[in-house]
Amino acid sequence: MTGSDRALILDFGGVISRTMFETHDLTEAALGLPPGTLTWRGPFDPDGDPLWQDMQADRISERDYWRLRTAEAALLTGRKWTEISDFVRAARGADPDAVIRPEFRDAIARASAAGIRLAILSNELDLFYGAGFRDKLPVLQQFEVIVDATYTGVLKPDPAAYHLCLDQLGLPAASCVFVDDQARNIAGARAVGLQTLQFDVAQPARSYDQALRLLGFSKG
Repeated sequence: MTGSDRALILDFGGVISRTMFETHDLTEAALGLPPGTLTWRGPFDPDGDPLWQDMQADRISERDYWRLRTAEAALLTGRKWTEISDFVRAARGADPDAVIRPEFRDAIARASAAGIRLAILSNELDLFYGAGFRDKLPVLQQFEVIVDATYTGVLKPDPAAYHLCLDQLGLPAASCVFVDDQARNIAGARAVGLQTLQFDVAQPARSYDQALRLLGFSKG
């Protein structure tokens, strides 16, 4: 099997960029909030984030979680935000490249050098970050396929979401490795025959090493 017969399919979110949970200091500075104002930590402190627990238990969706956090931040800052992307753009500022994981850059460089094809399968790339976001991230030009449910309306873990990506790649599921930080999306990918790796946002380097090993890379 050659490199072009294989693909690395990534979620965006916490897989490619540092999560909003990891960058509270930057968010507080950008929004003019006192340090320590934002206390929700999602996967970094599940017991201290009841909304996160509700999302993980499927009592609310991921989009619901971020709509509620957006509303809270709007109240704290006096903003009249109506979209999740309003909050994310204000928090991430004019330089989203600054929060891209260095481990991601290294992993796709190694994959690209081996001829591995690259794709993104996201539930809310432009919904969260805004339609102009991709223009500020030149690294995304290395991805030949970007499937975004903002436009397709088909959200992971619906099997159709994965097939939309596979159809554009023209590859069988077994030839691709799918990486996501949400267990439900990993389960959905596994059900359609994809090789999978659940990304650990607390150990990004280890997660990328594991994903690359599934594609046939040795460690290092």
